[in-house]
Amino acid sequence: MLQYLFLIFLVNNAVAELKQPNFVLILTDDQDVVLGGMDPMTNVQRFIGKEGITFTNSYVTSPICCPSRASLLTGMYVHNHKTVNNSLHGGCYGENWKYHEKQTFATILQEAGYDTFYAGKYLNQYGTKEAGGPEVVPPGWTEWRGLVGNSVYYNYTLSNNGVPTFSTNSYLTDVIRELGVSYIENQTESKPFLMVLAPPAPHQPFTPAPRHKDAFNNVTVVKSPNFNIIAEDKHWLLRMPPSPLPDAMLPELDQVYRTRWETLLSVDEMVADIIGALETQALLDNTYVVFTSDNGYHIGQNSQVYDKRQPYETDIKVPLLIKGPGLKKNVENRQPVLNIDLAPTIIKLAGLDIPNNVDGRPIDVHNEDIGERNMLIEYYGEGKDGSVDKECPWKYDSGNLAQCYPQYSCKCQDAKNNTYACIRHIAERIDKKYCLFADNENFSEMYNIADDPYELENIVNHVFPAVKYWYREILTRMLTCSGAHNCDHPLEPLINIF
Repeated sequence: MLQYLFLIFLVNNAVAELKQPNFVLILTDDQDVVLGGMDPMTNVQRFIGKEGITFTNSYVTSPICCPSRASLLTGMYVHNHKTVNNSLHGGCYGENWKYHEKQTFATILQEAGYDTFYAGKYLNQYGTKEAGGPEVVPPGWTEWRGLVGNSVYYNYTLSNNGVPTFSTNSYLTDVIRELGVSYIENQTESKPFLMVLAPPAPHQPFTPAPRHKDAFNNVTVVKSPNFNIIAEDKHWLLRMPPSPLPDAMLPELDQVYRTRWETLLSVDEMVADIIGALETQALLDNTYVVFTSDNGYHIGQNSQVYDKRQPYETDIKVPLLIKGPGLKKNVENRQPVLNIDLAPTIIKLAGLDIPNNVDGRPIDVHNEDIGERNMLIEYYGEGKDGSVDKECPWKYDSGNLAQCYPQYSCKCQDAKNNTYACIRHIAERIDKKYCLFADNENFSEMYNIADDPYELENIVNHVFPAVKYWYREILTRMLTCSGAHNCDHPLEPLINIF
């Protein structure tokens, strides 16, 4: 009898060890970390941060929604998945993306037997008429509740497994929360699942749930050392007038800052409810929970108004917290990581093979050493998108400029030649950034973040020429890299990844 019981014990242990984990990924929209974007997230910090790992050097491949989300889904750099901006002609849910969409971490897990669920914003052009309409269900998702178009809080359409459903009065983050909790309540230990929840917060138009309106009425924008200063050594787009921003503009920056925080409170409540549902269903101990954002945000830094798209830490650095089975609790990890690392990390934790064409590398969740890494950030500027207001003095150049509005004091947020690539180089004694712009000046910027965290001094003309040459060579090679080994070792001869 004792031998029989011992055998059962061994079998049960073996089954437990072989049981594939579940995954919950929560992806916010435009949530910064540099300007205090995590301060309102008390539940996220309590239930994920204190129960897992907070990565303090987490970056995105591009500081704009659609290219960054494409990178997260595929594990590929922008130059490989070729979704370069938020427009259809820029690859955002265009035909090229539909080719790459056939291999995401969702398709790989689904093919391995996972149930998969998505609710919220996907890619900015998803569901539009030009992209095929909301009847299209992207591959890899067993259950699909995708938002049509870009982030809003009311008056939106969700594709419910290909059936468009319009809502007027239901606050979108709350709807996503209810969908997520309901999905978990129908899960059992018999089959692993992947769930992605992608709320609109804190994306413009910054609409908080009614219960959270004025929750941060006394909060004002962070006035960091680079706030509303004249950016004399930056790319011309930042130097364009008005610089600094007029005093009349500053109250609006305060309002944007506080309402962004207020929109995040409903996300924070969602996280608590999702964790609670996992615990109620006895699924929490076998579930990895990941919290991150698609890009950061600036509000007033370098006399820019409020947006993303720029190569500075405010825009490219994002929160990343992970909890799950076997992970240490309440620790900070300085490893340099990119959002292209999330796909291979999820695939590896699921016990599956990572495709050779994935550019990211699985995060070593048990390693606390900083290591060394050169990370590539790419951005392809836009013009001709009809966003230069006729009241602005730059209307004559509307073919090359974008996001120029009177409420921004006509300070443009983008331009065709706001096209750049950067190397973010992090190691134990290195914390640098080198950027090269594709303009007629071949403008370049370099910062020693360790000594200059606010990027106040462009040191590109104060370093040895050999240093500039080395970074430029790395950057050039990385802009054509493919596959994790090649992208991690760009100066080595290219190996055949196929």
